[in-house]
Amino acid sequence: MALQDVCKWQAPDTQGLSPHLPPAGGWSVPRGCDPQTFLRLHGPRLAHGTTTLAFRFRHGVIAAADTRSSCGNYVACPASRKIIPVHRHLLGTTSGTSADCAAWYRVLRRELRLRALREGRLPSVAGAARLLSAMMSCYRGLDLCVATALCGWDRSGPALFYVYSDGTRLPGNVFSVGSGSPYAYGVLDRGYRYDLSPEEAYALARRAVAHAAHRDAYSGGSVDLFHVREDGWECVSRDDACVLYSDPQRLPEPGEEAEEEARPEPAALQRLQDARGD
Repeated sequence: MALQDVCKWQAPDTQGLSPHLPPAGGWSVPRGCDPQTFLRLHGPRLAHGTTTLAFRFRHGVIAAADTRSSCGNYVACPASRKIIPVHRHLLGTTSGTSADCAAWYRVLRRELRLRALREGRLPSVAGAARLLSAMMSCYRGLDLCVATALCGWDRSGPALFYVYSDGTRLPGNVFSVGSGSPYAYGVLDRGYRYDLSPEEAYALARRAVAHAAHRDAYSGGSVDLFHVREDGWECVSRDDACVLYSDPQRLPEPGEEAEEEARPEPAALQRLQDARGD
């Protein structure tokens, strides 16, 4: 204490802000309280809402999402980005708490970069999903809310994984996450098939998010569309969700153009009927 008084030295403030995440058991709660129980009983209750989707098909992986960020009944941002690039061949959709999603994608990007420097190549999409799942599972029960679909192309081809903050990790062909996902699944179940062309896949993703944004109060704004190919991801478009929903010509059904081409013209149909009558 005497040395501190003479040198005017003060210990650093260990309670200040830190850019690092605290350890799983390092959250500040009242003495004698279990962190999981305390957060469940007294933590903030905010309604989260979004619509994100991703599906794998012959030409890569499609990722689409609305752009409305809500905080309860308040629209915090009408033009947010819910599809976050990780590296040139990997991106992910984000659903849940915006701050949690952004923080964990920064952590994932850093860890994948470090692993690439150590091993000389980037991990596969399955490896990235496994890494993210393992890191977030340590915070299970601490009110962390991250639900993401990792979309990428690696040595095995196009890949898609769903990862949740409790450690859940699922491979699949079609995923939709968020409050608007039931409406998006209704459109996807009708129009999805693995051999879609890129144009049909774009139209299907836009239609699914636009219909979900029309029915779900917490989704809206615009529709972001990304395509992950063998040579990397591409931002295809950002379209207004209301315009997409109100203009059916911009959202054709899969195979609709082929059916119109195969349908005979009225004059030819009349000649065919006359020939049968004769």
